[in-house]
Amino acid sequence: MALSGLWVQFLNGLAEASSLFLVAAGLSLIFGVTRIVNFAHGSLYMLGIYMAYSTVQFMGGSALGFWAGLIVAALLVGALGALLEIVLLRRIYKAPELFQLLATFALVLVINDGALAVWGPEDLLGPLAPGLNGSVSIAGRFFPVYDLVLIVIGPVVLGLLWLLLTRTRWGVLVRAATHDRQMLGALGVNQAWLFTGVFALGAFLAGLGGAVQLPRQPANLLLDLSVIGDAFVIVVVGGMGSIPGAYVAALIVAELKALCIALGTVTFFGVDFAFPKLTLVVEFIFMAVVLVFRPWGLFGRAQAVSRNSAPIEAPLRAGSRAFQIMVLVVLGVMAALPLMSDWFPYAPVLALDILVLALFSLSLHFMMGPGGMNSFGHAAYFGLGAYAAALLFKAAALSMGWSLVLAPAVAGLGALVFGWFCVRLSGVYLAMLTLAFAQIVWSIVYQWDSFTGGSNGVVGIWPAEWLSGDRYYYFALFVVVAAAFLLRRILFSPFGYAMRASRDSALRAEAIGIPVKRVQWLTFILAGTFAGLAGALFVFSKGSVSPEVIAVNKSVDGLVMVLLGGLQTLVGPVVGAAVFTLLQDFFLGITQYWRALFGGVILLLVLAFPQGIAGFFKRWAHRRVAPEASS
Repeated sequence: MALSGLWVQFLNGLAEASSLFLVAAGLSLIFGVTRIVNFAHGSLYMLGIYMAYSTVQFMGGSALGFWAGLIVAALLVGALGALLEIVLLRRIYKAPELFQLLATFALVLVINDGALAVWGPEDLLGPLAPGLNGSVSIAGRFFPVYDLVLIVIGPVVLGLLWLLLTRTRWGVLVRAATHDRQMLGALGVNQAWLFTGVFALGAFLAGLGGAVQLPRQPANLLLDLSVIGDAFVIVVVGGMGSIPGAYVAALIVAELKALCIALGTVTFFGVDFAFPKLTLVVEFIFMAVVLVFRPWGLFGRAQAVSRNSAPIEAPLRAGSRAFQIMVLVVLGVMAALPLMSDWFPYAPVLALDILVLALFSLSLHFMMGPGGMNSFGHAAYFGLGAYAAALLFKAAALSMGWSLVLAPAVAGLGALVFGWFCVRLSGVYLAMLTLAFAQIVWSIVYQWDSFTGGSNGVVGIWPAEWLSGDRYYYFALFVVVAAAFLLRRILFSPFGYAMRASRDSALRAEAIGIPVKRVQWLTFILAGTFAGLAGALFVFSKGSVSPEVIAVNKSVDGLVMVLLGGLQTLVGPVVGAAVFTLLQDFFLGITQYWRALFGGVILLLVLAFPQGIAGFFKRWAHRRVAPEASS
């Protein structure tokens, strides 16, 4: 690569860093003050570029109309952010933080279909910036003039944010809220309007980040999820709540990607290394390295303990006789479903999907609920189990039985390696490190065509003949029930009590001799192993596997199922998996806007059941029993 090419790619990185910084700065502000992990922030970015497309067209083709259109688009997104905070998020600030995350995920679905309804499914290419549509020669290569303007926008916005946060009373309040928002409320500050202002500013920055990209890329419906991963990485690497940290991290991430493109394919000792392929995962590799050595990011500090959490959880208790009878009835219905195939042919297929997802969500709940460790990348172990079963069966020519036995072990081995690093962190940083490792696994699977089949995956994986037809369904039912019973036994064992002690008070647990990190590591391994078992069952139920089983969407689905059912009850993940699958299947079949309907129902469920569906009914049952017992 010539020096001129490296120089141009360096400038491309600076231009990309400005846009990434705008999005990440808004996300960092929102999290720092409200403690909401806002999954919908990428959707606000997407709306920014769509609204810019419309406002620029409306205001004409002059330079003034173009730049005014971008600003108006960002202001509209900011106003929408304020409205969402007032109407929705303000109602759930008292809910556990993870349920707030669930609400923002629902907003992603609603906003995506809203954009589909307004602008249609086609990519929309915006106009070039008037007066800036040419290029200049730099080191013998042409570079867009507009990208030079973008390079300047980032530092300018950084300077304005610094002045706002350090030289105004409102900025002082924002910084104070970042450290201790409850104490700020005790001093008489109107937290509600402060939160609204911060959310509006964060949404404005996200919208501006999308709007300025209008001349560089078309508006499309995939932008929300494509940008949110990078934004999270930048915020975490820079340090939660640090605006300068977000800018430095955006620069590093953008330049690393630019360097990978500039290097191209390099040969070392006769082996070709295609560095451009690393652009899919280089930011996650960098984040993993940073968090291993600096657990709070480059400019971050240890997070203050949030006082906005769920009520103290009661000790786990065995289910009542009525609950046990209900479980037996449900199992009886599940066993009878294949007998109803003439009346409802699709029922066994849907039930099998629920069984697989129930085991997947049970494994995630095992780690998040009793284990107290949040994960944004649990699909890594589901995918490792799925691919291990497929490759052992197809490439190694092992029997289905051996493939099912060894696949969870492979997933558990992956959890053993990744968990060793992850359990040294906590909170959002731990969750983001799990996401980093999941993306690394996804990138390897997606690009290793000769071994994993690349984007096409592996096909032709079917159960043994003795398990063909309905017999595989009964086999999966037995395996899932046995796995659920085993997980329950673990939770009621001394190890299970050590898990919950480590979650509730690590210092007290250490004081009485519990090796907290070792307990968490083993919890991580067990959760990964059971997720791998779910992945193996999935492969033989579908006959194939593809990289989508490791994608971020799969991990988010697991989170949604666990939170929808409820973290504070063992049956919650099963309820969440059933409700999630049935709702998705139902809405998918009736309209193209199924995401909006699905997201709307999730929002209603979050508002109605802030502890999850099963968690709500558990508390309701206990309230009914308590007066009877006292009388």
